[in-house]
Parts: sequence; C-alpha cells; structure tokens
Amino acid sequence: MSIRWTYAFADRPRAAFGAACDFWTAVTATRLSEPRGEHAEFVTLLPDGADACVKAQAVGSGPGGAHLDFCVDDVREFADAAVRLGARVVRDLDALVVLRSPGGQVFCAGLWRGQSSRPGVVRGSRLDQVCVDVPPSAYSAEVAFWSGLLTGWESRPGALPEFHVVEPPPGLPVRLLLQRLGTERRVAHLDLPCADVGATRAWHEALGAEFVAGFPGWTVMRDPAGGTYCLTSRAPETGRPRV
Repeated sequence: MSIRWTYAFADRPRAAFGAACDFWTAVTATRLSEPRGEHAEFVTLLPDGADACVKAQAVGSGPGGAHLDFCVDDVREFADAAVRLGARVVRDLDALVVLRSPGGQVFCAGLWRGQSSRPGVVRGSRLDQVCVDVPPSAYSAEVAFWSGLLTGWESRPGALPEFHVVEPPPGLPVRLLLQRLGTERRVAHLDLPCADVGATRAWHEALGAEFVAGFPGWTVMRDPAGGTYCLTSRAPETGRPRV
C-alpha cells in the first residue's frame, strides 16, 4: 500500500472563510480553485508550475483546525487498513473515505490522480506539516496507529519528549507531527518551517496574522480567521531541523 500524495487541509469557520483563503493563498503564493461540495465548502490552493498540496474547508460549527488527506491507488485498501488499526469510517463516498483515528483526528483517503510535483519555498517558508495535538490518554495509541498506517514513512521521536514525527519519503509534500498535550483536548494545526522566523512573522502580521506565543524552535500565530498555526525553525527545503 503506497501513499502517492498528501494534502494539508485548513479547516476554518464559514463566517471567516474568505479571510482565511485570502491569507493562505498569499502565504503559499497560490490562487483559489472554483468552490466545490454540497455547500461550496471546499477549495484547492493552486500553485503555478506544481501540483497543489493545500486545500481549505469552510466548517459550519466550531473553530476549525487542520487535517491530512492521503492520495492512494486503492482507497478501499487504505481505508480497510486504517479500520483494522483502530480507525472508524465517518463517511464513505467510494472515491473518498473520511475516517477518524483512534484518538479522534479526522483524515481522508482519496484517489491518486497523478500528482507528483511539489511546490517550492515561498519567501523563505513552506507549508509542510500538520501537527495533531493529542491528549495524554490517547498519545501512545495515536503514535502506534499512525506509525502502523503510514507504511514506508519514517516514524521517530521528535526533538522534545512530547513530539513524534511521521515523515514521508522524499517528494511527498506534507508530513505529520504528533504532539502530546498536558490536557484532555484535541486539535490540529498547520506548521511552516522558515529560513528566518522573525522575517516570516513580520510578513504574516502584515497580511493580518497575530502573534500568540514564542517558544524555542517555534512561534505560535493566529491567522485572520482565528486559526492557530506555527512558524518553526526547521529548514524549509528539507523540513528537517537545522544542523
């Protein structure tokens, strides 16, 4: 079972969806596709000269968050494997299956349609990661689930004890980070490695984002739609920590 492509989804409240799309298209140097879905709730962020790897969804309730889509040759095989490992199916549309991990994180399996060209770095940064913040009671199970499902990916402890990285083979554009929280809440957010975190922060603030908090190695921001995300000091070209 091979994962051929990955998408990061920014899920944002419908009331602020336009602001979210304006911000994330600027940050990723993309343009919006035509809306699709029963309520025109889905858009793809289209780069020039490469295949898209970021999408956005307008959600009707709650603050939103982020999730991953996995593009595969056989959607049924991937979904069945996820269920065997403890996931449950939320919605089955044949060519697209929406699932929920044992710890409660939504993700999707869709049909691969030939995507292969990863977008480049934009002004020193690149959206390359979905971070799933996991409550302590579910952390071990989530690490085991994602490590078992994402065969061929490198599963390893992160730089700090509360992090676990599940990194795809070269060429796939979006990877997964699991973060153990100190509280029983569940949320996911987007991460961008930056050549210069301070410069990227200033650029994002000029686009309407707000600073939330700073930590060694990452800075927490809030986009104009109220969604949190992080700027990290990883190398944007590789996604790896700088040596």
